[in-house]
Amino acid sequence: MNHRKIIHIDMDAFYASVEQLDNPELRGKPVAVGGNSQRGVVAAASYEARKFGVKSAMPSAKAAKQCPNLIFVQPRFPRYKELSHQIRDVFYEYTDLVEPLSLDEAYLDVTENKIGLNSATLIAKEIKTKIKERTGLIASAGISYNKFLAKTASDMDKPDGLCVILPEEAEAFVAKLPVQRFHGIGKVTAEKMVKAGMFTGKDLRKKSLEDLTLRYGKSGQYYYNICRAIDHRVVQPTRDTKSVSAERTFEDNIYELDDVIEEIDRIARISFERYKRSKAEDGHTITIKIKYGDFQQITRSKTDDPSINDEGTYVQIAKSLFTEQLLNEKGIRLIGVGISNFRKDEEPEPVTQLTLEF
Repeated sequence: MNHRKIIHIDMDAFYASVEQLDNPELRGKPVAVGGNSQRGVVAAASYEARKFGVKSAMPSAKAAKQCPNLIFVQPRFPRYKELSHQIRDVFYEYTDLVEPLSLDEAYLDVTENKIGLNSATLIAKEIKTKIKERTGLIASAGISYNKFLAKTASDMDKPDGLCVILPEEAEAFVAKLPVQRFHGIGKVTAEKMVKAGMFTGKDLRKKSLEDLTLRYGKSGQYYYNICRAIDHRVVQPTRDTKSVSAERTFEDNIYELDDVIEEIDRIARISFERYKRSKAEDGHTITIKIKYGDFQQITRSKTDDPSINDEGTYVQIAKSLFTEQLLNEKGIRLIGVGISNFRKDEEPEPVTQLTLEF
């Protein structure tokens, strides 16, 4: 079977972790972000506070009773947004198919990705590492072939979690999952399910579509699918396409000019196909990326006016950017070809991704 490769990244106790990051005196202590007045509400709680049962959306007065040493700090949303943008920049290094859900979580479709890595798990590990190196914050990641499973997986081993649900494991995993842990089943609905004898995915799967629809309305179809590990929702990017590209890493370095030009021709045609599928018309700048055997990297670009919208011109410009002087005794291990500088104001549609073996 062919499957998509979906990653769900969820920052661990994001607001509270930012406050502990910026104020070393708060580290290792129970922290709640939010007002401490009688009518205040906890926006986020550190893991130290969660040990006392403090959690988001809890009244501040109740949180203070449950954790007498709880430290309240006022939220600083500009700071959270600043770090959120840095985190998203990491995501876009791997794919343009990024669907942010909030400041601290997002879905990524890495079925095809910018670094040509087949393993979604390795990509998730790299993303977690880069987030830690660049921001000092910890993220958890869930990896699977659909959004429901990826979201569920990211919550399994927090904090600093990395959980993979493989296609062959999915049905058994969901069968054992308590309904309270199903993403999309709220607390009230979960309580009703338990009272009706539906404790796990296995119990839920015994119910017919008609039964679930009668009980839960339109949500019944969703529940019917997810207890069978089915979720057809695609990752919906909300960022304008800035560039469209394709690249290939070679098993053996290439050294001859004719071989390089042949590969540029092939990669450029793949890149052009993606460009047309993306609807990001009126690109003006073609760029080739060359990575040598010693990992040094160069780029060469050409901007054309009018815009480049036919394959022949696209490929010819890409090939013209590489000359014999760019050959290197270390050989070439990677070639990339892309187009950017889109001057059309219309918002492009998401790129349709190919499915690959998971």
